[in-house]
Amino acid sequence: MIHINLLPEEYRRASRPPIKFTVAVCLAVAINCSLLAWWSWMALGVKAEVNSELAVLTDTMASISPQIAYHDSLQKENGIYASRETTLKEITGNRMSWTRKVDELIDVVNEGGDDEPYLVWFKDLSVNQTVTSSRGDYGGLKASGHSGNPNFAHVANFLEDLEASPFIQDFNSPAPPEGSQSSVDEELVPAENWSFPLELNLLSPEERAVQAASSDAAPEEVSK
Repeated sequence: MIHINLLPEEYRRASRPPIKFTVAVCLAVAINCSLLAWWSWMALGVKAEVNSELAVLTDTMASISPQIAYHDSLQKENGIYASRETTLKEITGNRMSWTRKVDELIDVVNEGGDDEPYLVWFKDLSVNQTVTSSRGDYGGLKASGHSGNPNFAHVANFLEDLEASPFIQDFNSPAPPEGSQSSVDEELVPAENWSFPLELNLLSPEERAVQAASSDAAPEEVSK
């Protein structure tokens, strides 16, 4: 189809769009297309990637959730047992091993003095475990001692060795030796003996802990 433009030449030139306008329009169209492409990639591509990663993390979380719950339960049990252990240590730290004390007392008797066992025995041995902190009373040991040696120095030597032994570590210092001599009976062996009291009061738990620490440190110093 043939088109004939009857307008003068100057009007024909004016009806044409300017080159700058054409370039601007093309640039705007290119920018809009780029933005549309970027939005499409963000809306579809990135979203799909994020959803895929989220699904993986969700599966991973579902698989380790039982292990996390088990770990939390173990941590709770560990706290309970740690608390019990601390309580037991405090109880055992304040408690006296009377079996050990009696063994140490027997050791002193058997080791004796002058390379001979002490001819010493005890009656009515009793242990007091009642603690009255307000009065500084933490219990103790009480017994009626007897020495089969007619010389009272035998009793004094025994008490001196007892005070130098590990037995005395947890007790206050004993009272000075005292005793009374029984009547002589030749039908008995020994025929005569000395009776003496053995009464020792326990140190406080804090003082016993200090004594135990010092006794543990002493062998190390000797070994060095």
